[in-house]
Amino acid sequence: MFKAKNLSPRQLSLVTAVILSLVVGVGFLLVSGGWKAGLVASVIFFAGSFYLISFVLEWFIYRKIKLIYKFIYQTKASKREETYYKYILPQKSIDEVREDVEQWAEQRSAEIEMLKSNEAYRKEFLQNLAHEFKTPIFAIQGYVDTLLSGALENPAVNRKFLESAARNVDRMVNLVEDLDEISRLESGEQPLSQSYFVIQELIHEVYDSLAIKSSAAMVTTIIKKGCEQPVTVRADKEKIRQVLINLVDNAIKYGKTGGTVTAGIYKTDEGHVLVEISDDGLGIAEEHLSRIFERFYRTDRGRSRDKGGTGLGLAICKHIVEAHGQTIHVRSKPDVGTSVGFTLEVK
Repeated sequence: MFKAKNLSPRQLSLVTAVILSLVVGVGFLLVSGGWKAGLVASVIFFAGSFYLISFVLEWFIYRKIKLIYKFIYQTKASKREETYYKYILPQKSIDEVREDVEQWAEQRSAEIEMLKSNEAYRKEFLQNLAHEFKTPIFAIQGYVDTLLSGALENPAVNRKFLESAARNVDRMVNLVEDLDEISRLESGEQPLSQSYFVIQELIHEVYDSLAIKSSAAMVTTIIKKGCEQPVTVRADKEKIRQVLINLVDNAIKYGKTGGTVTAGIYKTDEGHVLVEISDDGLGIAEEHLSRIFERFYRTDRGRSRDKGGTGLGLAICKHIVEAHGQTIHVRSKPDVGTSVGFTLEVK
């Protein structure tokens, strides 16, 4: 059963020609009194009116629609597109064309929103980048100017100033290295070297490498009870080591003094395992959780900067985990603590 709103121009021409030919046939029948004359008139009028209406409708409507499609795709029509305009497009109903245009409009609207979001993110990123570089550069400039103004000859302060300048240089070097790391991860210039290893053994190695820092903060590092059973995963071991170092280092820095950093390993399904690093520190407010993996994003800029770091650690973690085709997430509650977890493929 035809629905008027779904008729193509050819079908619309057919319906219109049938109606007109019936009217003309009935008119001839009433005037001449002979049904044969009415039938012949109806057939002739139907054939002529159908082709005439069909030609006019298709010529007018699809001439306009073709311009719309060319505007949508913003290209000079190729031979393939001309074939589409000539043979396929005329078979579409006006509603189908309308749906195409609406879909195109939605796509463009989504692209515009994405561009606006990216532009806002780009501006914020450049502001943060300038601020992160400006702080150590101004500090170095101050130390150097003071030394050149005469402090260089004062042994009581010259070494102290040089050491402070060196620390700020190290901070800038770390910042550049982290930015370079993210750029290589995004561009795929660092192919993954995947192998099988026991994730608990790697966690213990990371704990040992950060033992001095955890001891200074009086933080205990453990693997959660019930998670000691060795689990073999398949991943780039050194990249996952980098992820764990960043997460454990953050847990130590932002956990409470005398607290505990806990690693949990949970099998989510037959092919994946969830690795979580948790602390019992101050936690993170809910409004910050959606942005925690953005570059340079700090929940407490003053406190975070005092703790050191470049503000790129979690962004690097996210890129590494996603390069493995896995996911990373954060759970946190103020005054309770924070857990950052990521999935890995199991053997």
